[in-house]
Amino acid sequence: MNALLMQSMLLIDTVLISPLGEAPVAAIGIATAIVAFLLGFQNALANGTQLVISRAYGSGRSDALSDSILSGIAINLGVAMLFSMLLFVFGEQLVGYITQDPELLKLTVGYLNISTLTLLFSAITQVMIAGFNGLGKTKIPFKGYLVELPINTVATYLLIHSFGFGVTGAALGSLVAIVVRTSFLAYCANLDDMFTLRKPEKLGHFADLTKRHFVEIFPIAANMAMLAVGATIYQLLYSQLTLYAYVAITLIMPWIRMGTQMTTAAAHSTAILISQAIGANNLDELRENVDTSIKIAVILSIITCGLFFVLSLCLPFIYPEMKQETFQALAIIAPLYIFLPLVRGYNTVHGHALRALGKTKAVFVINFSGQWLVSLPLLAILLQFFEAPLFWAFAIMPFEECIKAIPFRHLARKTLNEFDRDKAAALNYL
Repeated sequence: MNALLMQSMLLIDTVLISPLGEAPVAAIGIATAIVAFLLGFQNALANGTQLVISRAYGSGRSDALSDSILSGIAINLGVAMLFSMLLFVFGEQLVGYITQDPELLKLTVGYLNISTLTLLFSAITQVMIAGFNGLGKTKIPFKGYLVELPINTVATYLLIHSFGFGVTGAALGSLVAIVVRTSFLAYCANLDDMFTLRKPEKLGHFADLTKRHFVEIFPIAANMAMLAVGATIYQLLYSQLTLYAYVAITLIMPWIRMGTQMTTAAAHSTAILISQAIGANNLDELRENVDTSIKIAVILSIITCGLFFVLSLCLPFIYPEMKQETFQALAIIAPLYIFLPLVRGYNTVHGHALRALGKTKAVFVINFSGQWLVSLPLLAILLQFFEAPLFWAFAIMPFEECIKAIPFRHLARKTLNEFDRDKAAALNYL
């Protein structure tokens, strides 16, 4: 639920700005694509910090827990300050590469300038969420989203339509909402005896811990960025198909992203539990817990496949304005997108389990090799030289997941067989 609510935040701006016409909607589309990528990078760093916090919590040491949270905030806030500065200085140039329309450029840059502040508050909030998740108190971040969403909606609506701020009002509404959420989480942290923060005794030691923390979690953020860019290239390559084929893929992609959220969330939970066990040096049931998590992920993936089958039957009712050729294209790729969640869920839970076991770089290598060295070049060749039909072009996406499944499973088995108390001690560097 946290993941679904987080994805809905940027949708609010788009829905509320739509009555103003095409230009503001286009500006929001460009701006939110940029902001969503930066927020995703922040979230990936926070997910890595979540593993460090979970290990510290498992160790039962309050000083380690405090250091892990503070170092996570330092990393995420430092990266956010860098993003904000680059966005403020080069935002206009970046948008200029996307559109040359003067009105669109002005509206988009106005939104991005306000978003520089949103990124700073988001950096702190994401680590606080990671802290509560690492402590097993996932209801608190959920309540934070429940507080933020209505405030975001009301503030954005008033700023856009009552005060006439337009696109800038959408950005200001999001800023007001995230300030409220940050305050709510800080209030909850202050009331929580386990969420204690203390000044590091030795700054040199804290700086060394922060450096090791960053080295561990950066591959997770790099992995997210790499997959996001790869997904964009997929979309660009698919644009070479016929119009109806491309429209079909465009319509189904948001559903695929939303449909895999449950399995991804279960994989995050797996990583938290493994990290807590490593922090507590409780390794006796580690393999059994990983196997159970994989089974749960597969069950959730099968359920998602069933829901996608139902979705395939409902698409004509969801998009009644689409032409028959588009529905024919959707029918052609239906077996592929129905099957995709099964193998993707299998890979996702393996990837998060491996990250919890300290194999963040290896996960990055597997994802990079499968996507950038095999699948994307293969898709480009099929489209450029063989004019591949829609089915075989779209089949590259599940093919990518299939070829990654083998090394993920092999590496997971090998890592679990070799994992011992010495490796656990190496991960517990706090």
